[in-house]
Amino acid sequence: MDKKQLRSVIRNLKAQASQQYMQVQSHRVFEIIEASVPFQSSRNILLYHSLPDELPTHDVIDRWKEMKNIYLPRVNGDVLDIVPLGKELRNDNRFNISEPTGATVNPDIIDLIIVPAVALDMQGHRLGRGKGYYDRLLDTTGAYTIGVALDFQLVENVPVEEHDKRLNAVVTASKHQFDIITV
Repeated sequence: MDKKQLRSVIRNLKAQASQQYMQVQSHRVFEIIEASVPFQSSRNILLYHSLPDELPTHDVIDRWKEMKNIYLPRVNGDVLDIVPLGKELRNDNRFNISEPTGATVNPDIIDLIIVPAVALDMQGHRLGRGKGYYDRLLDTTGAYTIGVALDFQLVENVPVEEHDKRLNAVVTASKHQFDIITV
C-alpha cells in the first residue's frame, strides 16, 4: 500500500471512531508517556493542539502546563515555528489549527517532541498528512521524539522515502516501544 492509499484507509477508520474511543485511547497513551523516562526527564516539551481527527492532547496540555514548559508548533510557510504555550491561541490560518501567538524559540531548547501521525509502525516510521512539516522540524533538533496514534493507526510497515525521519519511540494505547533509535 502506498502513502496515499494508507492515508485514505486511516481517514475512513477515523471517521468511524467515536470521541469516547479517542479520549480513552488518549488517556492510556499519555499515561504510558508520562510514566516514561524521556517525559520525566524533559523540561521543554513540544506537543500539538489536536484537531478533531487526531489523538486528543488538550487534557495533557492542561495537566502539565504549570509543571513543564509546553510549546506548540505554528505553521510558517513550509516550516513549523516553535512557540511557548500562551494564554491565547488563534486558528485564523489556512489549516484552521489552533496555534499560539507568541514569539518563536530555537528548536534546540526542546527536549521532547510528541509527534502526531496518520500511521506509525514499530520501527519508528511515521506517515503524516503529507506536507513534511514534522520531517523538516526533526531535521533541526536533537530532541527525543515520540509518535502517538490510535491503535488502528499502528500498521505493519509505513511506506518510507529518503526524507522521512524515524522516531525514537512509538506509543498507542495497546503497544509501545521506546528507544527505537537513540538521540
